[in-house]
Amino acid sequence: MPETLAGRNPAGPAAAGRPVVFRGGGFAPRPVGPLGPLVFIVVIGLWELGSRIGWIAPLILPAPSEAFAALAYLVETGEIWRHLEASVSRLVIGWSAGMVLGVAVGFSIGLFSIARSGLVPVVAALFPIPKIALLPLFIVWFGIGEGSKIATILFGTFFPTVIATYGGVDNVDRNLIRMGQSFGLSWLSIVRKIVLPGALPAILSGTRISASIAIILLVAAEMIGAEYGVGAYVLLAGNLAATDQLIAGVAMLSVLGLVVSWLIGRAERYFLRWRS
Repeated sequence: MPETLAGRNPAGPAAAGRPVVFRGGGFAPRPVGPLGPLVFIVVIGLWELGSRIGWIAPLILPAPSEAFAALAYLVETGEIWRHLEASVSRLVIGWSAGMVLGVAVGFSIGLFSIARSGLVPVVAALFPIPKIALLPLFIVWFGIGEGSKIATILFGTFFPTVIATYGGVDNVDRNLIRMGQSFGLSWLSIVRKIVLPGALPAILSGTRISASIAIILLVAAEMIGAEYGVGAYVLLAGNLAATDQLIAGVAMLSVLGLVVSWLIGRAERYFLRWRS
């Protein structure tokens, strides 16, 4: 007598009606409550404790409370807004211009063979050059004012954006492009509906990298001939050996980086919501 399906099931008929557990949700990151802020609080608390009991010398690394007092003084006098306004305006202009030009050139390299043959060697030759080494040259070209600082940020963010963009275009599934061609979509429609969404994850990842580079170059550029800006404030604090003010300046840069990262994260959730 042939064995029935229930007979082959070791759990018997009761297991036959058991719902199947969905196992397709793995590798999906999810927020874990307030873990990030908690890590910051623990680190700062240990730092404050070490400073108060004498494990950390005040001259080498001041306590967080001293840095907070220096930051509060900046807020009270209004100097913090002058420094932040100067730095944020330079960062937004330089980074935005570098991103727009980088995406345009990256798409040209990814879509046109002539642009790829002519521009990829140029990008490969110029990208490894430390951009801060070109700051004296930019000062000669654009003067010691805002032009040289913005040019340094633009030049530094341009190349990683180009590489991320044409890398993202190259990684778009060619089967999707062939399918669009089979349905008679125009070249522009294929670029807009298939290539651009497929390249967006790489472009936004490149945006995070270029944002970090932009903040680094912003500080370096502001240390040369700038009256206001977070970099100028950090340089002045270092020259005066005012470590509490120096840590306050570093804290401002850290908050600036967190805000930029949060904005990019919001952009990723908006533009890449089709992946969920």
